[in-house]
Amino acid sequence: MITGLFFWVFSAILLGSAAMVVTSRNPVHSVLFLILAFFNASALFLIAGAEFLAMILVIVYVGAVAVLFLFVVMMLDVDFVALREGFQRYAPAGGIIGAVLFAELLFALLGWQFSTDAPVLRLSQIPEKIQNTAAIGNVLYTQYIFLFQMAGLILLVAMIGAIVLTHRVTTTARRQNITRQQERKVADTLKILKVRTGAGVQELGIYRPEPEPALLPAHDAHAAVPHLEHPEP
Repeated sequence: MITGLFFWVFSAILLGSAAMVVTSRNPVHSVLFLILAFFNASALFLIAGAEFLAMILVIVYVGAVAVLFLFVVMMLDVDFVALREGFQRYAPAGGIIGAVLFAELLFALLGWQFSTDAPVLRLSQIPEKIQNTAAIGNVLYTQYIFLFQMAGLILLVAMIGAIVLTHRVTTTARRQNITRQQERKVADTLKILKVRTGAGVQELGIYRPEPEPALLPAHDAHAAVPHLEHPEP
């Protein structure tokens, strides 16, 4: 009874936070709601007995991915107003793609049904000699290896798309010119002097600039400052 109650509570919070991730106008609030959704999904995994997935969701997604999103949104000067300028122009194409995805989800939901072996698998005991992590690895890297690699490819494409959307070309930044650096001669950058042993700054023509009156300390403002044309070494 208590487990079922917590299941519905965590599920409701998860759905609400997921909806706020999409509908929030402030991107920082969207990331915070995403972290809340991850925590509730982790709680659902704990209820289902998948403690490994719950810890991975908290450590990897909340501790690394969501925090990285938050730092990127808060520290980078991303002009979200400029990103939304072409919304109306691309709205028809986005609506068509959204409708296709919604139709696919609807067909999958209508065609979904319980397997005939589901009651037997539900009542069967969990093997004692294999751990939860090993069982997930055996299934993920054997039966679903191609789907797993495809998911990684989709994430790679999404990462490249995010970099392309947020990248800004700056003309004020000074870039490295390797060819010019390699063609540079020593005489263009260094000046070699032959200094006599014991020579002072006066002989070398190096003089300390006199301090400005405004830069003098407050307690030495009325003190007599000796003026030296060429200070002794």
